[in-house]
Amino acid sequence: MSLWQNRTSDLPKQQSTEKTIAKLRDEIRRHDELYYLQENPEISDREYDALVEKLRELEAKHPELVTPDSPTQRVAGSPAESFPEFVHRVPMLSLDNSYSIDELRAFDERCRKLAGGKSPEYVTELKIDGLSLSVHYENGVFVRGVTRGDGFRGEDVSSNVRTIRSVPLKLRDSGKRVGPEIEVRGEAYLGRRIFERINGEREEAGEARFANPRNAASGTIRQLDPAITARRRLEMFAYDVFTGQRKAFATHWEALNWAERAGFRVIGWKRSATILIMRLTGSW
Repeated sequence: MSLWQNRTSDLPKQQSTEKTIAKLRDEIRRHDELYYLQENPEISDREYDALVEKLRELEAKHPELVTPDSPTQRVAGSPAESFPEFVHRVPMLSLDNSYSIDELRAFDERCRKLAGGKSPEYVTELKIDGLSLSVHYENGVFVRGVTRGDGFRGEDVSSNVRTIRSVPLKLRDSGKRVGPEIEVRGEAYLGRRIFERINGEREEAGEARFANPRNAASGTIRQLDPAITARRRLEMFAYDVFTGQRKAFATHWEALNWAERAGFRVIGWKRSATILIMRLTGSW
């Protein structure tokens, strides 16, 4: 038998393996979405782990088929010695605070002036007390995750951001192509139950408790070992979308809807309506 015949006879087997791996990845991504985005799991943790292990075994036998967006690549690599610096294309600025009704009224008046006297449309989101992240995609595939830092320069913590299950490694087809390079900004945080579990484990180990979930989340994203970050189970809500150095959408509402369709979590309670800001705050 010739060398060419040997190679062609292996093709059906190779194609079958590729199809099996693709089906496993799609199935795992579907269960990730059900668990982390919809909070409606269909299978047990044990069954989920079995799917991931089966995929891991197939990829180990066929390393040429491993892709950066594979579910097995969420926790990969050895602990880092440090995190490289990354300069934000657009500064990550902090939000202004408001402590009185008069300040809210003044904000509404400024918005109306900027809108040429028209009544503005507000989008409301609950404030999550965590840390801001900038997540980068090229051609729909995750390439980088960066902390806010000082707003102009952050740390490249990609290996840790990969472990966040509510951060897709590959964007879903959202019905609108934003561009080859997309930046999604969001707030990473630890849920209360996870926070209490982590503090309980630290007490048992004789370590100091974290003061609050925000400090715990900040410390978690800067762990040099991504396996530790993965165990702590950070989550993220997306709140903005950029392409290049500009906003990807004309309105914030469009950005949130796109992010949700692309596979991110967004704040579940949101509203798009032309209302006075006083009426809005009264509804809370």
